[in-house]
Amino acid sequence: MTRKNSPYTYADAGVSIDTGNALIKAIAPLAKATARAGATSELGGFGGFFDPKAAGYKDPLLVAANDGVGTKLKLAIEHDRHDTVGIDLVAMCVNDLIVQGAEPLFFLDYFATGKLENGVATRVVAGIAEGCKQAGCALIGGETAEMPGMYGDGDYDLAGFCVGAVERGQQLTGDAVAPGDVLIGLASSGVHSNGYSLVRRLAEDKGWKLDRPSLFDQDRLLIDALIEPTRIYVASLLPLIREGLIHGLAHITGGGLLENLPRILPEGAHAAIDADLWDQPRLMAFLQAQGHIEPAEMARTFNCGVGMVLAVAQENVAAITERLEAAGETVCEVGVIREGTRGCTVRGSQGTWSATQEWEAVHNG
Repeated sequence: MTRKNSPYTYADAGVSIDTGNALIKAIAPLAKATARAGATSELGGFGGFFDPKAAGYKDPLLVAANDGVGTKLKLAIEHDRHDTVGIDLVAMCVNDLIVQGAEPLFFLDYFATGKLENGVATRVVAGIAEGCKQAGCALIGGETAEMPGMYGDGDYDLAGFCVGAVERGQQLTGDAVAPGDVLIGLASSGVHSNGYSLVRRLAEDKGWKLDRPSLFDQDRLLIDALIEPTRIYVASLLPLIREGLIHGLAHITGGGLLENLPRILPEGAHAAIDADLWDQPRLMAFLQAQGHIEPAEMARTFNCGVGMVLAVAQENVAAITERLEAAGETVCEVGVIREGTRGCTVRGSQGTWSATQEWEAVHNG
């Protein structure tokens, strides 16, 4: 019915200011629980303050990163798994900061939806707060956008923004990486937050029953294995970085080992990865078998069980490995740095794949 003279309200258009205010009130304690030295603001202002000097820095370089969770959110939405995607959001940002040698200081989130459902939003923000606590950074603000007509029923999207700091001269640029360095891999917690468009395509085409035990782990539902949050490596790596024990770090995200390792290499250095040095996780083997995915495609799409790679001096490998394992990491040598064209080669029983100026896949036999 056409309304000629009746007064319109924002609520008539599908946006509830009261609901948004209620959400801020609900999540304020979650943000407060992430407080750390240097963070001086509470939610509700126009911006958040952070004092690097109060955080202990004398001459800091600021490092910024932003990211999202990608189509992993569709799995969360479709299967009511909203509690951990916030951890993914934080992880994708802070893991990108730590590879620069930067300590994550503060985080802001952007939550966009068609119609705000405070129960869902609060669960998502609780995950963001948990991720911030794991990374040691403060959740100092964010934006909740209710936009009718932009999203389907129940859909939402997330973006994260994080700022970190590193003392001038201590940043990791990859310049210290040199032939002879050993490459150490830290185990991933699962698929992390890359490759989910392919995962979802397989789930649809193969008719997976995500609410049933997985074929590779009868004690766990398949959806729970797929939704496992991205591991945050900050706490275990930061002490080693500050002691100058790490020459370079690569966060293994989209592009896998092949594309991400070259990003930290200087000219004349080539990363040689031996894929037979670690066991491929059962989840990864399941994805490969279900999709008949070529090994080269696996190496470019998924982390294949390695979420972070360190380049370190040979003489420090044993000490670094011991400390990382004590910090809760699963550690394995995955390769070495050799002289050669800047790039990466992954070799294993299934073939050889290289990334230099362009991609190529070369199979044995």
